[in-house]
Amino acid sequence: MKIMFRTHDLGVKGLDAATQKIKECNIDGVQLVAYKFMDEIKYAPAQLNEQNTALIGKTLKEAGIEVGLIGAYFNPVHSDKDKVARCKSIFKEYLKYSKNLGCNIVGSETGSFNDDKWTYNPLNRTEDALNTVIETFSELAAYAKSVGAYVGMEGAAGHVCWNVATLKRAVDAINADNIKIIFDIYNYLDAGNYANYIDILDEGLKTFAGKIHVFHIKDCVFVDGKLKQVAPGKGMFDFDKILGKIKAYDKDATLVLEGTTGDDIVPCIEFIRNKWNSV
Repeated sequence: MKIMFRTHDLGVKGLDAATQKIKECNIDGVQLVAYKFMDEIKYAPAQLNEQNTALIGKTLKEAGIEVGLIGAYFNPVHSDKDKVARCKSIFKEYLKYSKNLGCNIVGSETGSFNDDKWTYNPLNRTEDALNTVIETFSELAAYAKSVGAYVGMEGAAGHVCWNVATLKRAVDAINADNIKIIFDIYNYLDAGNYANYIDILDEGLKTFAGKIHVFHIKDCVFVDGKLKQVAPGKGMFDFDKILGKIKAYDKDATLVLEGTTGDDIVPCIEFIRNKWNSV
């Protein structure tokens, strides 16, 4: 098992500072989102090249830091089609240089008709929305195949692929062997189903057997009719059950503690490692 963090959750800016923080906290690796922690790289086309991607990859590799996933998340159903086109070109750049960066998989969620809010909209659950996602990710998977890379897809309750079954429909329709799954239990939860989180985990493990590349690990509480994310171990999740099931699925699983920041980083690493070793 490996514990990883998003680079921009580390609370530092720049490659050297991030590398130092990762080593200080005894983190195994990262979900690399370059434009969110390196000021010199913007979220725009033509920001990556052989030189800067090779430098990032070399620096992390020499420090013994693994890159588990590259993030280039975008909204494929955004109403601004020019923006969607730009985002696809950026995603393809990350695919092109993914091996330089130390990982050959780039991931995204499936978006929302609420544009930059990425929240529930009834249009998200239409066939037109799903067809747009299928078309977009088919294009990305085809490009990824041409450069020897993989595409990661992540579902979420407020997005087009709002449950396990809908994400499976999309993956089956794309029908590409270089599509992988980013699985996040919390993402699938809402006020109506949060008590069934173990059932959703079971469904995901069964449905995507052999396809799950990383697990996003979070915790949550239900307050005033809403779910609120908290650091692992501070909420309602039964991590003995969650980690026991993930460990049975893959003893070498990659766990990304997405959204765990600040003073929670080190205690949460210890919490997850201790739980993993005891289940």
